[in-house]
Amino acid sequence: MNLGIIIVLLLILLGVAVTLVIVGLRQERGVDPLEQRLAEFAASGEITSLEDIELSQPFSERVILPLAAKMGEIALRFTPQRALEQIQRKLEMAGNPRGIEPTVFFAGRFIIAAVIAVLLFIVFTIAPGQSPFSLRNLGITFGFTSLGFFIPNLLLDSRVRRRQNEVTKSLPDALDLLTICVEAGLGLEAAMKKVNEKWDNELALAFGRALQEIQLGKVRREALRDMSDRIGAAELSSFVAAVIQSEQLGVSMAKILRIQSDDMRVKRRQRAEQEAQTAPIKMLFPMAGLIFPTIMMILMGPAALSLMRSSLGAMFR
Repeated sequence: MNLGIIIVLLLILLGVAVTLVIVGLRQERGVDPLEQRLAEFAASGEITSLEDIELSQPFSERVILPLAAKMGEIALRFTPQRALEQIQRKLEMAGNPRGIEPTVFFAGRFIIAAVIAVLLFIVFTIAPGQSPFSLRNLGITFGFTSLGFFIPNLLLDSRVRRRQNEVTKSLPDALDLLTICVEAGLGLEAAMKKVNEKWDNELALAFGRALQEIQLGKVRREALRDMSDRIGAAELSSFVAAVIQSEQLGVSMAKILRIQSDDMRVKRRQRAEQEAQTAPIKMLFPMAGLIFPTIMMILMGPAALSLMRSSLGAMFR
């Protein structure tokens, strides 16, 4: 087995690991699968045992997730509390995909790295002429294992940025709706409820959670500040700070919302202009790597063939 086949196998293994992590991060938190199946069996009137219901769950929910949770509990004893707090904050900013606990996420990084290391060891062991303990193979194993360890963090950061961008893009329109509702006589909480009812995006969900916290007894400014911390977008933090300041100083809420709406639209236009200015630089790399070589082949190809024919003809004369 040559080096090319080994690299292809490594890329396939890495792709499988990355796919599993992406699927795990993109699945949103939902109803407990066991409770859902119990409700389904109760509605259908079928008599079955709890063991049958548990065995009907997917293998990942029966084995992989409980194993990761157990490893997370073990890792909790050796993990600094600061690292777990940072992971918890990132999970909150990402929308807490699938309700993953920080310990489970932290243990999942080690599981992915260990699986990649074991698979690479097996590949190098069964490959003819390869030794898993050679310097080159040890370097390849260490590199891919490190990559597998950091990939969950990279995916989580990507999800955080995607969620923040979605909130930032939808904030000006939400402020317009809030302004219209407040100017029509509604309070801020009732206006936020309208946004939560009309839209189905991350900002509307954040407003809905903040409203639930207010209904449970949390002070409004604390609920808004926690909402801002859970998302981490600068524009939303500015909006929350303006609302809290308006509440403390007794300034008209409609006026504050109107100013914030205009300011957010100016910032959105400035971001669009900035992205338009960076577009030529982003286009440079695909043009230099893909378009220009193709053009050179089309333009210089016939001349090169004619030169080769004339050279070959001169040699055989």
